[in-house]
Amino acid sequence: MALSDRHIELRRDPDSGEVLAHGGAPEAHSVLQRTGFVHVLRRHEQYHRLPTGLDQAAEETLATAAVSALRSVGYWVACDAKFDTDQRTSHYLPLGAQVAALADQLRRASTTQDAAAVLTELTASHDGVLAGLAQVLASVDEFLETLDQDSDRQTAATVRGPSGHHLAVIAAQLHQLRNELTDRHEDHPARHPCPGEVADHEREASVHCPCPVPALPPRPAAPPPARRR
Repeated sequence: MALSDRHIELRRDPDSGEVLAHGGAPEAHSVLQRTGFVHVLRRHEQYHRLPTGLDQAAEETLATAAVSALRSVGYWVACDAKFDTDQRTSHYLPLGAQVAALADQLRRASTTQDAAAVLTELTASHDGVLAGLAQVLASVDEFLETLDQDSDRQTAATVRGPSGHHLAVIAAQLHQLRNELTDRHEDHPARHPCPGEVADHEREASVHCPCPVPALPPRPAAPPPARRR
């Protein structure tokens, strides 16, 4: 991560009066959103702001909580004096990061059974990730249906219809793939588990891993010769 991405400005804008946060990496953006900030994305800029309709005390409370949370995960935050705090927030691995950890397991999978075990966490009928996501979409649909505006019900229909259908298709395809991989009992041709034992003829006396050195990336092709006029 670039050093500049570790810096965030969180201040009240002198022109609009809004509390704005600028800078930071995607991780910082997630922290801001979890403390109540709204992501604003434009063609040439992006920033986060507090929700509209808050009184000044509520704004200061949320801004201070954001400063605490950002500093707890290692960000340098420049902020207004009213938002400054020495308190640090306990940091827990977000649910999305726990799900993303399945990708790391797949990258390390050396057999079809390893991959199938990861896909099982996604596709398990009762408590898999996709089943849980389907429940979330159903709850969003139910929540929107009980709001007052017609646009809310239209959004609910979108969540219930196309979004739910796409998720069902993805779940069915991954479930079928999981079953196929479970039955194959194959090693991945390019991945082998590290045996962890170094041979007696190993040249490097201090090495602990007997796996070969990773292949170097191919050299970029030479540019074509310049055309003569």
